Amino acid sequence: MDSPCWLPLESNPEVMSKFLSSLGMMPTWQFGDVYGLDPDLLSMVPRPVCAVLLLFPITEKSEAYRQEEEDKLKDQQQDVSDVYFIKQTIGNACGTIGLIHAVANNQARLEFGPDSTLKKFLVQTSEMTPEERALFLEKDESIRVTHESSAQEGQTEAPSLDEKVNLHFIAFVGKGGLLYELDGRKPKPVLHGKTTEDTFLEDAVGVCKTFMARDPQEVRFTIIALSKDS
Repeated sequence: MDSPCWLPLESNPEVMSKFLSSLGMMPTWQFGDVYGLDPDLLSMVPRPVCAVLLLFPITEKSEAYRQEEEDKLKDQQQDVSDVYFIKQTIGNACGTIGLIHAVANNQARLEFGPDSTLKKFLVQTSEMTPEERALFLEKDESIRVTHESSAQEGQTEAPSLDEKVNLHFIAFVGKGGLLYELDGRKPKPVLHGKTTEDTFLEDAVGVCKTFMARDPQEVRFTIIALSKDS
């Protein structure tokens, strides 16, 4: 059976914030662009930040590194059971998977409406494995329909369903004083060391810089932060 495929979400903070709002998350936290990596530009990002999304190009270099990392992850015995992680089995759904990772691992800080589709999904999948969550998402019509309408709302025309998109979203979250990278294409969360609420943005951006350094000729990188709305 062919895997399902969705239209890709644009890396547009307004589209992402509206998408989460449509799924019943209250607008107390909002997405915003990170315009640069130097301290002055990072200081312009509203704080606190609870999640960071990175959009990066899938290239030969990034794929070679991912394969190396997967081999290492198989040997790692770290306990990541307190981190909500979902595998990506739907084509082009990395934007929605990134948003789910950002929200699921910050539920104590975020607020949801009484009939929130997203909160319901997180409650129903809380005890599932990453693979079971992926199958559950494939069958969730309300999230799929909201995703499809959000994918049409960007500033650029959405590509056709069968068009290959070589850009990929991942999320960074802080959990228990540790910084995690959450990528639905990888077997499990990737631990990137310690972090604090005060240093989370800088720590996550530090990992984003390593992605950029692996592909120095590439310019198709976008960083978006989920910040408390002041």
